[in-house]
Amino acid sequence: MSRGRAALAGVTAAAVAIGVAEPVAVLTGPRSAPLIAVGGLVVDVVPEPLKQFAIAVFGTYDKIALLVGTAVLLAAIAALLGVLAARRLLLGLAGIAAFAALGMASALTRAGADALDALPSLVGGALGALTLWAFVAGPLRENAGPWTPPTTPRPETATPAQSGPAQPPASAPPAVAALARDEASAGWEPQEPAGDESRRRFLRGVGLLAGTAAVAGLGGHWLAGRRGVSAAREAVRLPTPVAPAPPVPAGADLSVNRLAPFVTPNREFYRIDTALVVPQVDPATWRLRIHGRVRRPLELSFDDLLARPMVERHITLACVSNEVGGDLIGNARWLGVPLRELLDEVEPEEGADQVVGRSVDGWTCGTPTAVLRDGRDALLAVGMNGEPLPVEHGFPVRMVVPGLYGYVSACKWVTELELTSFADFDAYWVPRGWSAQGPIKTQSRIDAPRRRDGLTAGPVTVAGVAWAQHRGIRRVEVRVDDGPWHEATLAPTVSVDTWVQWSWRWDATPGDHTLQVRATDAAGETQPEQRRPVAPDGATGWHTVPVKVG
Repeated sequence: MSRGRAALAGVTAAAVAIGVAEPVAVLTGPRSAPLIAVGGLVVDVVPEPLKQFAIAVFGTYDKIALLVGTAVLLAAIAALLGVLAARRLLLGLAGIAAFAALGMASALTRAGADALDALPSLVGGALGALTLWAFVAGPLRENAGPWTPPTTPRPETATPAQSGPAQPPASAPPAVAALARDEASAGWEPQEPAGDESRRRFLRGVGLLAGTAAVAGLGGHWLAGRRGVSAAREAVRLPTPVAPAPPVPAGADLSVNRLAPFVTPNREFYRIDTALVVPQVDPATWRLRIHGRVRRPLELSFDDLLARPMVERHITLACVSNEVGGDLIGNARWLGVPLRELLDEVEPEEGADQVVGRSVDGWTCGTPTAVLRDGRDALLAVGMNGEPLPVEHGFPVRMVVPGLYGYVSACKWVTELELTSFADFDAYWVPRGWSAQGPIKTQSRIDAPRRRDGLTAGPVTVAGVAWAQHRGIRRVEVRVDDGPWHEATLAPTVSVDTWVQWSWRWDATPGDHTLQVRATDAAGETQPEQRRPVAPDGATGWHTVPVKVG
């Protein structure tokens, strides 16, 4: 077999393994599919700098990039296994077995996994190995001709050569002689096909198996979607809040071209999390346990939660991975139950200074208990911008805490709140080098003009947003070409828990210029000039935008 055909056979075997595993994963859960399970393991073990590189390059498409990259790498390895199998079949089969074992181990080590989660990788690996065998040593192998029985002559017309089995030459090795005698006595003779026919049969096999794998994979994905919770989400009727959100004041949204709107639409709200497959949590079976170091543990159903008094608030959330000037931040109107009331009800014990939020997929975040009880609008949220939470943003229930980065507070698909201490437990990101507590830093951003905008000399509106959640913004300043700072005009805002839009009128002159912005929060702290990376507790620095005025 040529190297090209061998590589194609390996890739086809991998496609069969992955494609067949998808419909099996419909029964065991999408996280058990080999590609997703291994991808989840990669998310957990990949070095932190590489994760930040992926977020910086791909932004909210980091998960798609990871899955595509994993598939490409798997195809390359599968091609290599095909070449090895053409030399020695056992090597290729061992490689497929190793990958099946990796898929099973990855699925079984995910939170909430059981023995059935190994089934997709097991079935996919078995059929992938069978496919590779078929191409290398079975009916689809190169120059494998059909076996046809010879025509048995009538006794009266048989020639002497036909009257008995063919005998091997006397000089033939014993093994060859035995094989020849067995074939002759069985009355079967191999028929070698021509090269073109062999090639056509090989390509037909590739097309048929690859097509079957594609249909199985897409069918499995479609069936998984049918088992989703979109219909259950559409059936949810959110209660009327006892404390509605204060109305957005006139002028809070400056409506400047390229400027982020005051309220971020749900479809544009950033999403950064570790879930390669969005968890599908049925509100009918959802339960929240509040337990640990508490005097009165509590368990709530979704209906129990909806029956409680709800409040509605505009709150800006930010990701700790947001670079200076980045867009991993958004402002929305959230509806939920105050976490303070739930914690008061369970009565935390002395020293329980951390509330660990656990997602249905096992992800954890650690939030200071004192922050959740200091009077800020920390919510167990069920609604976002007037509708039930989008599935990708935590449906049916998530945490929303103003003033803290999401990695220590914004647990999506939350099913547990455990009272413990920072001394006793490290949440998901802490062992990976991030700070245990992550208060949001004062930041500002220039949205207009942008780097590639063509500007004309004369009046130019420079505008953007600034934020210091739970402290509020006191002042925003802009400067051009390291010149004097000019105070921008702040738009009205709803509360200290949201970002604020700002604008400044610049009389632009022709040439290349550099715009910079800095903000000062209500506590009098001005964001520092020095640039620092996002790790371990959020980026710092002034946002700088070079522009060209014609």
